[in-house]
Amino acid sequence: MRKLKNIELNRLNIEDFKKAEKNPVILVLDNIRSLSNIGSIFRTADAFRLQGIHLCGITASPPHREIQKTALGATESVDWKYFKSTTDAVLKLKNDGFQILVLEQTDNSISLKNFVMTTPNKMAVILGNEVKGVSDEVLKIADYCIEIPQFGTKHSFNVAVSCGIVLWDLLLKMNRI
Repeated sequence: MRKLKNIELNRLNIEDFKKAEKNPVILVLDNIRSLSNIGSIFRTADAFRLQGIHLCGITASPPHREIQKTALGATESVDWKYFKSTTDAVLKLKNDGFQILVLEQTDNSISLKNFVMTTPNKMAVILGNEVKGVSDEVLKIADYCIEIPQFGTKHSFNVAVSCGIVLWDLLLKMNRI
């Protein structure tokens, strides 16, 4: 067994990535404060070839040196938009036919393993602030609320880790992987 060289991975260049068909998922970052988390989420969005990212509220926007440390250039490949209000971003996505899926621990959240999509077409996944989570205003307009099962002592996963777990599961359920 040997590690593959980068040239052997057959990855798209940025120009080909921009032209390629995207998975119909948009990530909405609701006031994410950590620049490292933002960069990691960009990198994950690139890896899964997502339609884009909506950066909302206090979430920093590229170009930013600290975002680039973890994004490793993914801010150049992944389409993104900034919205002052997360609610405005979510309402626009809802009007554009996206199902709104919030990742949050609530009294009505569905375990990720039990979540079944009714129409696996366009999905917006809302990821919340590292301390406060997804805002109550956004929770009220969501179509679904899911949570990742956990079995240890901590109350949550890191938001960037959660993003990867949820996207892998959703894209499998959408038959996109």
